[in-house]
Amino acid sequence: MTVNLLDFDAQGLEAYVAGLGEPRFRARQVLRWIHQCGESDFARMTDLAKSLRGRLASEADVRAPQVVGDSLAADGTRKWLVKVDGANAVETVFIPERARGTLCISSQAGCVLDCAFCATGKQGFNRNLSTAEIVGQLWLARNALEGSGAAREATRAITNVVMMGMGEPLLNLDQVLPALRLMLDDHAYGLSRRRVTVSTSGVVPAMDRLREECPVALAVSLHAPQDALRDQLVPLNRKYPLRVLLAACNRYLERAPRDFVTFEYVMLDGVNDSDAQARELAGIARRVRSKFNLIPFNPFSGTAFRRSPAERIQRFAEILQSAGVTVTTRKTRGDGIDAACGQLAGDVSDRTRRTRVTRRLRPAAELNA
Repeated sequence: MTVNLLDFDAQGLEAYVAGLGEPRFRARQVLRWIHQCGESDFARMTDLAKSLRGRLASEADVRAPQVVGDSLAADGTRKWLVKVDGANAVETVFIPERARGTLCISSQAGCVLDCAFCATGKQGFNRNLSTAEIVGQLWLARNALEGSGAAREATRAITNVVMMGMGEPLLNLDQVLPALRLMLDDHAYGLSRRRVTVSTSGVVPAMDRLREECPVALAVSLHAPQDALRDQLVPLNRKYPLRVLLAACNRYLERAPRDFVTFEYVMLDGVNDSDAQARELAGIARRVRSKFNLIPFNPFSGTAFRRSPAERIQRFAEILQSAGVTVTTRKTRGDGIDAACGQLAGDVSDRTRRTRVTRRLRPAAELNA
């Protein structure tokens, strides 16, 4: 099997090139051709020595995952189904907006966390993705949206990357970190730390490691203001309860590129959307510099959850805002092609043999009675 150069960040590529007996600066040239230009044909990497191009052609390749599905929604959202092996395919979503274009990338085939309201978690888990399979989604999307080659347009379609696709990124940190470093590298994708966001359900030790090794913007899937409800919605909370999670958020902020953590909060009718729960969230905001992103629930087959009515979401946001909390309500994008938040499911061979069950939670008022 040839070496896949998409698996290497700059340091890894330098070591590989040095192993071929070449000076380390060649790694920067190869990095630019692969990631800035989207090139996979070594013969077209014209500033490399002919001998090196021949050596690379015989021993290495640029092997991105295979696109097996490409869907476009009426609102411009585009979703690719990307085959990563014979049994698994993941989903990657591009969301165009007037001032930016955001690419949502997957980090695992399936997800082991089984959050109650997420389609990915309902299908179980197969494996972690490799660095090549992670950054390969960005490589494919840029080529599809911007073309490839040295003459690629200077105006980039993808301005932001969010690790919010299938899987929990912080449970695959050994492969995610090199991918993040490539996203930030000026010889690769050149994104700022503020424009790369990692989302987590709250894997506290990995949050601390990310803080030390590659601090980018952080989003935390919160979804409940107290432990009893969050234990049901986000089972990981039983291991890392809110007290522990919020302390980790404050540690992260010491090195974060932004001066706040984004708390993601999916709005579930009669479950986590009461006035009292909004006031509890305001209390959390006083403990951690944060902003809240309210996400109208996006339904999927087999779920018993319902989206909170628009009036309820607005009232919830107003309570937070009146307490001085910065709040946004996410506009639902791509739901016509099942590309909205929480809907990504891909095609995963589930080795967890998880039983697909419909969760029925009692309203929070009953849980707290």
